[in-house]
Amino acid sequence: MKKLWISLVTAFFIGFTSLGLVASHVDAEEGEGVNDVELTEEQKNEMAELQRNVIDQHKEIVDKYVEFGVIDEEKGEKIKTHLEENYKMLEENDFVPNWDHRHQKDKDKQEDE
Repeated sequence: MKKLWISLVTAFFIGFTSLGLVASHVDAEEGEGVNDVELTEEQKNEMAELQRNVIDQHKEIVDKYVEFGVIDEEKGEKIKTHLEENYKMLEENDFVPNWDHRHQKDKDKQEDE
């Protein structure tokens, strides 16, 4: 049962990050990087609210996994700290994500071909 929950948590995190993989692939095809975009203050505020809601909900999920004994409290706190760090990074980048840094290995592999 514990392995099932760990698998579900892992799948959740993979699914959460896979959104970045899809978006960066689209940007690369169009020849325009994500970081070339500047959001208006209204857009930044909207993204801040949406991101905060997602992080708060994600923290609730982590708390439930701790409550149900799927992960220990220390691991739960580590995950929640990581979520907050990601939010701060987004905030510093005016809520324009930097997905390109995750794919350096893929870029290196393509250049070699």
